[in-house]
Amino acid sequence: MKPAQPYRPSKLSWVLRGAGLAGIILFTIAVATHRDRLQEFSTLGYAGAFLAMLASNATLVLPAPGLIIVFVLGSTLNPVLVGAAAALGAALGEMTGYFTGYAGLALVDESGVALRIRGWMNRNGPLTIFALSAIPNPFFDLAGLMAGAGRMPVWKFLSVAFLGKTLQATCIALAGALSLGWVEQLLTH
Repeated sequence: MKPAQPYRPSKLSWVLRGAGLAGIILFTIAVATHRDRLQEFSTLGYAGAFLAMLASNATLVLPAPGLIIVFVLGSTLNPVLVGAAAALGAALGEMTGYFTGYAGLALVDESGVALRIRGWMNRNGPLTIFALSAIPNPFFDLAGLMAGAGRMPVWKFLSVAFLGKTLQATCIALAGALSLGWVEQLLTH
């Protein structure tokens, strides 16, 4: 029996990968240069929570103010529904990192943090995705890249990320709802 030949991407595959990476980089630059316009999403209600988190999470590494909008909307709308809408947008936005890793375009340094996340992903990828998506932190992008590069099924990545982002966004929206009452109490006393 012949040994398996290593996979060698075709030229078309490299072109598509390059175009995908260029698209993600351009989207990241667009969000970074128009951060102040993201505040306008708060006027759209639940759709604004979805769109703000979609845009915020579709960038690679650069932070965007999506959670601030979720906090504000949580104080004026149903915080559980705001959390669900925001989580859906966030999970879909995180697909940029996943697909970048899946396409083999992820250049992850070998820093201590990256090695630690890689170890967690190797031991229990879904739990790592859930934990890192439930807590606001800059390291979820690394986990998303590694999930894609490791060929975690897209449905599994998306569903686990959605669950974690639901916990995160709902807590932020609830904090916004609770803070409104707290501020009102301070103002009336």
